[in-house]
Amino acid sequence: MKLVYVCCSLLIAVWQEVEASGSGPSGVLERVSGGSSCSQVRLKPAGQCEDEEECPYQITLPPLTIQLPKQFRLLEKTMKELQSLKETVNRLKSSCLECSLQQVDLNLQKDSGDPSTNSAEQSRGGTSTRVYQNGNNSDNDIVQHMQVKMNRMSISLKNARAQINSLQGRLEELNLLNLQNVEDIVDRKVENITSIVNKISSNCTHCPGQQQQQQLLQHLTNITPRDCSDISVLGQRKNGVYQVTPDPRNGRFAVYCDMEEFGGGWTVLQRRINGSVSFSRTWADYKKGFGDPKGEFWLGNDKIHLLTKAKDMILRIELEDFEGTRGYAKYEQFYVSNEFLHYRLSVSGYSGTAGNFSKHFNHDQKFFSTPDTDNDMYPSGSCGAYYGSGWWFDACMSANLNGKYYKTKYKGKRDGIFWGTWHNLTSEYYPTNYRQTFKNVKMMIRPKNYAP
Repeated sequence: MKLVYVCCSLLIAVWQEVEASGSGPSGVLERVSGGSSCSQVRLKPAGQCEDEEECPYQITLPPLTIQLPKQFRLLEKTMKELQSLKETVNRLKSSCLECSLQQVDLNLQKDSGDPSTNSAEQSRGGTSTRVYQNGNNSDNDIVQHMQVKMNRMSISLKNARAQINSLQGRLEELNLLNLQNVEDIVDRKVENITSIVNKISSNCTHCPGQQQQQQLLQHLTNITPRDCSDISVLGQRKNGVYQVTPDPRNGRFAVYCDMEEFGGGWTVLQRRINGSVSFSRTWADYKKGFGDPKGEFWLGNDKIHLLTKAKDMILRIELEDFEGTRGYAKYEQFYVSNEFLHYRLSVSGYSGTAGNFSKHFNHDQKFFSTPDTDNDMYPSGSCGAYYGSGWWFDACMSANLNGKYYKTKYKGKRDGIFWGTWHNLTSEYYPTNYRQTFKNVKMMIRPKNYAP
């Protein structure tokens, strides 16, 4: 009926508008005598029909009759159904909210260790039970099983939390105990060393030389040099062969130390001086090293890896040709990987006078190759086999310090010692021209933080 009154008001407004726009013989509609009142409005089916909801309806307004579509009667019914549905949804929301709040309270009660209500109380007033009363037994069993598992998890969490607190307390005690033990051990060793040194200084009549004093100090303090820089710090300033241990798990080995040039502390990796040693060697030879540390030699890829792994190293390369021209290349970062990674080279940070060897071919991040092991970037051949040496070839090279030692200039294949940025290499670009040769070559490393 609300819709009827609304429609009545609308139609009266339309009628008044029509009346204002025109009346009498010239108007669209004529006003009928008598007042316009909603009491005269009639809404009734038009004609006979079996189903009233599918009948066309008509509304009568004196003196105007308007035919309405047959779905008009369904509108009020639909509004009533929507209102009922809205009330049902609100009731469901209230029930779900109440269920969630009570379930949270129950979980909190279980986690806190408070005694839970018995089954009778739950059956009388438990929200979870009320929610699933209308379900089948299978659903109730699943819910109960899940509640049991949640209770077990809660108990396990509480036990784990207690164990963690206990372990944390024990760990703090152990850390404090270990720290105190370490401090006591260090203090005792310092006292023993100090007393021994004082006793030797007061009793000796013929004091040992500086070298013997440093060796004695090294023995007393159990210092093991990891490279030539450690030996230099101990006071040794003479070139020669020394024993180093960069990694105690791999034992000691001999190295040649340059203690005189450029601040000293250099561990020599490679040296070429007269061609007495062939560098056309196998993978196994380059792996373990070859030659004489006092003459020409290659220290060995395994040893180079251990030295560069122990500390951050810089690389210095010294070059001298047969005309007496000297140059050097220094790299602030130098590292060689292990054999599993084919002794991959990492080198960067160039400075010097000889030029950067990676101008044309980049040797950085390249694998080591030998005449019998091809790890280079050349797709249709082996750089190591072609040039007869081991090196970090690209495809193939802009430098090769392990090439054949030529005492005079040579022609043909450039398989000699090569540095691609040497000052006069442009004059021997073509294979028919003479190739550049080098008299002395040396590769050596030293830690970045070394202070002469």
